[in-house]
Amino acid sequence: MLIRFHEGSYFSSMFIALSFLPMMCGYAFFSEKKRKLAGYVGAAFAAAYAAIILLVYFAQLTTVRMGELTEQAESLLDFQKMGLMFNYDLLGYALMALATFFAGLTVNAEGKPDRWLKGLLLVHGVFFVSCLLFPMLGVFQADGPEWIGTAVLEIWCFYFCPISILSFLHFSRCKE
Repeated sequence: MLIRFHEGSYFSSMFIALSFLPMMCGYAFFSEKKRKLAGYVGAAFAAAYAAIILLVYFAQLTTVRMGELTEQAESLLDFQKMGLMFNYDLLGYALMALATFFAGLTVNAEGKPDRWLKGLLLVHGVFFVSCLLFPMLGVFQADGPEWIGTAVLEIWCFYFCPISILSFLHFSRCKE
């Protein structure tokens, strides 16, 4: 994002989706019986997130990058134009936020790392509201400053990195 290599960002985002889904399935698998439903709901939202994100970024790397699109098709399909694909992307991230919220409900926070993990997952779930409503309210416009979107994504990356590390630690302590 910082070097404005959009294709690299799109390609890496596909791998985020492909790794996020198994992580959410891990929360469902390793959760206590009384918390399994939350894990399954989280995994279902993660599957919907992954499907949407993979479609959005695959379209950017194929149809948009390689195609001779009409102006109308480009305004809908080109992520940078903040049209249909951009809105689908935010819908995907709204579903990701819901998935993390439900994953947070599966964590039995006995130690400090798991308390942090649970808190970060639950708070991340709050982003569901903004990711769902902002496209409907027209908050993002193609003629707006690009640095704002980059800054928001960088902040999200810094927020999500501890979730990934703490999830790894959480799963390393889980027993079947």
